[in-house]
Amino acid sequence: MNFTTDYRLENFIVNAKWENLPLDVKQRLKGCFIDLTGALIAGSISPQFKVGLKMAERLFGLGDIAVVGSKKRFNFAGASTAMGHSSNAYDIDDGHNLTRAHPGTSFIGAVLTSAYEKDVTLKEFLTALLVAYETTIRCGVAIMDYYKYAHSSGTFGAIGSVVGVGKIYGYTKEQLNNVISVAEFNAPLVPGIRSVEYPSMNKDGVPFGVMTGVLALIDSECGFEGNKNLLESDEYKHLLNDLGEKYHVLDLYFKPYPCCRWTHPAIDAVVEVMSQHNLVHSDIEKVIIKTFERATLLSKIQPKTPDEAQYNIAYPVASAVVYGDFGIDRVLEENLTDKTVLDTMKKLSFEVDAEFDKAFPLKRICKAEIITKDGKKLISEPKEPRGEAHEKVSVEWLTDKFYRITKPVITREKQEKIISLILGDENIKIRKIVDYINE
Repeated sequence: MNFTTDYRLENFIVNAKWENLPLDVKQRLKGCFIDLTGALIAGSISPQFKVGLKMAERLFGLGDIAVVGSKKRFNFAGASTAMGHSSNAYDIDDGHNLTRAHPGTSFIGAVLTSAYEKDVTLKEFLTALLVAYETTIRCGVAIMDYYKYAHSSGTFGAIGSVVGVGKIYGYTKEQLNNVISVAEFNAPLVPGIRSVEYPSMNKDGVPFGVMTGVLALIDSECGFEGNKNLLESDEYKHLLNDLGEKYHVLDLYFKPYPCCRWTHPAIDAVVEVMSQHNLVHSDIEKVIIKTFERATLLSKIQPKTPDEAQYNIAYPVASAVVYGDFGIDRVLEENLTDKTVLDTMKKLSFEVDAEFDKAFPLKRICKAEIITKDGKKLISEPKEPRGEAHEKVSVEWLTDKFYRITKPVITREKQEKIISLILGDENIKIRKIVDYINE
């Protein structure tokens, strides 16, 4: 491979200014922060976050940086690690179809930590989020092509973390080039498909991506030198040609449900039919989900852990049949033994639809056939996941989602105050927002 260091990416990162961003990009970044804050708050009650707090204290030690959802404070590495464990704990964060991964969650732990550490303003933090998103997605495309298999969010998060933190730290283009090269070379090569087939806290590898990024930052500041990254190669530097013109952050999708995206259209399909025909779960004899092959391969076992509940197709669909929704409450450990939901799982079957499978991965389509106990056969319209990029998801949509997913954790009064802080004065300090969340 031939490499050319022309600092196009690094100059974009250094020169990015809030005042120069288009209005729709600014609004999207505020929406992203709302969404990621919701993921962190919801994730703060997860088993994975408890593990992250223990690891952060044991490996890195305490300090003076606040962590969303914790009364303890940590140093930079510890706080980044802790929030790297909570941000993707319930699989409720944004995604991007080019990488089939979750960019925001992959770096929010480190970028929010550095913003708190340096006491920056909201607009400075949001600008750091922008360069992290734009770099992560482009580098993710390059990595996926170079290694020829589906990686996952943690791989790309190592790069996004160093870019966002480097922006907040005021790194020069030379410092950025070095730390990006170190992080990209050493990024964990997370095997994304295995996380779907064998659900666990491994999931998308987000905690280890954040930690790799943090280690790359610290090691670089100690003198560690890298050399070249994929975005400098002749094969992939074209991915930088539209920097500052094309904003991939506008192409994100957002998830209404805390489970694998492939399950979402099935949830909406059954909810639609049941709502239209005023059905309750006891009216139903059988549900047939017709979808693309990858979705049918998702787990259908009775989940024993929150992760098994998220990377599952039968459990979320059965929950939606019973409750008309699939919220954070459904993936809490205390609700995984709900007998009504478990009995409803036995009424479900899943079939591959050839046309839907042909459309995958560009489209993820599903329809539901519901057979009632009195013999009626009711069929939904073909459904795609809600929150796709073409819908141009608004701040209002993301605010409604925030209220819904954080309801089990914080009061309505607190929800509204957090939203007002994020959408209010752009010169507010990030510390004020995080400290309020933790009150």
